[in-house]
Amino acid sequence: MMAMLASLKHRGSYFWYQLRRSPMTMVGLGIIIFMCLAALLAPVLAPYHPDVINLRARLQAPSMAHWFGTDEVGRDIFSRVLYGGQQSIGVGLFVAFVASFIGTIIGCFSGIFGKWVDTTIMRIMDVMLSIPSLVLTMALAAALGPSLFNAMLAITLVRIPYYVRLARGQTLGIREMVYVKAAETFGASRFHIVQWHVIRNALSPIIVQTTLDIGNAILMAAALGFIGLGAQQPTAEWGAMVSAGRNFLIDQWWYSTFPGLAILITAIGFNLLGDGMRDMLDPKQKVK
Repeated sequence: MMAMLASLKHRGSYFWYQLRRSPMTMVGLGIIIFMCLAALLAPVLAPYHPDVINLRARLQAPSMAHWFGTDEVGRDIFSRVLYGGQQSIGVGLFVAFVASFIGTIIGCFSGIFGKWVDTTIMRIMDVMLSIPSLVLTMALAAALGPSLFNAMLAITLVRIPYYVRLARGQTLGIREMVYVKAAETFGASRFHIVQWHVIRNALSPIIVQTTLDIGNAILMAAALGFIGLGAQQPTAEWGAMVSAGRNFLIDQWWYSTFPGLAILITAIGFNLLGDGMRDMLDPKQKVK
């Protein structure tokens, strides 16, 4: 037990040391922490309820009373941006982690079993990858029906093939390693090999891809919300807010600008962190 704790402490110290070596990664981590805290603390930080209508205050410019202005029915945009973070960031995290989990499992078993199992799975993945991601996502979201949950499912299904191919590629290399051959010699099952040897050694690139995919999922969810296939009124979601404000963009610039900036800043934060994670997990970059 003490040895395990010491190992975890050493790894944590090494991770923090590597993190501090990259200023841009620290910036990305800081952005993510700030945006996540703002979303989690929305009930405390928001000066107004996000769905309360006040027609007397409709389309007011940013002021001390309404920091980000108001929308066409007088709802406070600052409050809606805070609450919208719960929806948008939640979608990104859900999509990235569910897609990576399912895709990694399928990809690892595809690479281990090989033969007709591998061929069947990869031909299905090739068909899905042959269709542009946004087009396929829009088609699935439209078929499932316009809602935030259905948008999450559609984005998740579209992102799974990327993880399948990544995990399969890692598995094809790992299964030829000496320790895997030794495990097979001693009678280890394929399930045991995948669980104890393949997945653990294939995690580095998958973690990097997952981190980068969170930002992509947020952007894709915003795109679906913009065209009406994502969150529906009165749900506060960044993409839907940008879509609702596009009709007032010339005179009431603040309506779409602030939720759009929230999308931009959050996506940049996850991309910066993903780039930093890639450098930290790259063996060529590790400190000796």
